Amino acid sequence: MKAIGYKTAGAVDAADFVEFETETPDIGSHDLLVEVRGVSVNPVDTKVRERAQPEDTPKILGFDAAGVVKQVGSAVSKFKVGDEVFYAGDLTRAGTNSALHVVDERIVGKKPVALDFAEAAGLPLTSITAWELLFESLQVKENEGEGDSILIIGGAGGVGSILIQLVKQLTKLSVIATASRPETVQWVQRMGADYVVDHRKPLADQIKELGLEPRYVAALTGTDGHFDAIIDLIKPRGHVAFIDDPENLDIKAGKLKALNFSWEFMFTRSMFQTDDMDQQHQLLNRIADLVDKGALVSTVTNNLGPISVETLIEAHRRQESARVIGKNVLSGFDPVSS
Repeated sequence: MKAIGYKTAGAVDAADFVEFETETPDIGSHDLLVEVRGVSVNPVDTKVRERAQPEDTPKILGFDAAGVVKQVGSAVSKFKVGDEVFYAGDLTRAGTNSALHVVDERIVGKKPVALDFAEAAGLPLTSITAWELLFESLQVKENEGEGDSILIIGGAGGVGSILIQLVKQLTKLSVIATASRPETVQWVQRMGADYVVDHRKPLADQIKELGLEPRYVAALTGTDGHFDAIIDLIKPRGHVAFIDDPENLDIKAGKLKALNFSWEFMFTRSMFQTDDMDQQHQLLNRIADLVDKGALVSTVTNNLGPISVETLIEAHRRQESARVIGKNVLSGFDPVSS
């Protein structure tokens, strides 16, 4: 089968991306073999490319995917050959930038009918991250939160775009989202944000001017620069959840307010084969249903065309620009030629 990988860890221009032929992977008892029809690029792709040196063969990146099931393992019970699926993959296995891909059925959902494959591929990783952060890390309850609010730092990115929508559709919390450019302000408002503040200016002052004291903070990006403000502006006994990698995080600063701190990492379940891996299957099916009902909208802003060395490099460059709104996606390889 065809695949695209990189030969050298580091900057995108030095990574030496190549298209190559490799063996079709074998499947385990709980696995699906999926013909990949769409993929997307996430921050994790660029971080792995920068740090992980390939060994004997080019390293295949890619986590988000949507496609068609071609083969099922002996213990598979959730899917059958021909089903259309979407998922965010497993950090410990080969990536989705290939014609065929193997994935555990317990982290796979049914593809939304309303979206094509490329658009559907823009949803899984951000949706899982946003869902787990909101309902598991922050422990928000569906249909609750009247009178309270959540601050989402980095509202125009992939996770923020989904998180805003989930909060507005499934809870009663008000949403304060951060954005700094006219186009990102417009985007988060389109996603449903009730208030928008500029993360390039002091956050605590802006939120106090709104007369708000959020109970929850989703720190999606720039935590190092915003942590003092988070401690200042959050409600006592509030809860903060992080997805980024702050260099210095002195959580003792939250003691006087008795704050709760949590991490969200959507690969934890698949990486450690947790007993509740099936939760990602279930939540992806909820996401698909919400999309098909029109309650959630696609966050894809660019389809860069069929996957190739050139389009994949362009997707990595855009991801590293720190100016991505929503998600960039790619169509899969031509099934006939793959």
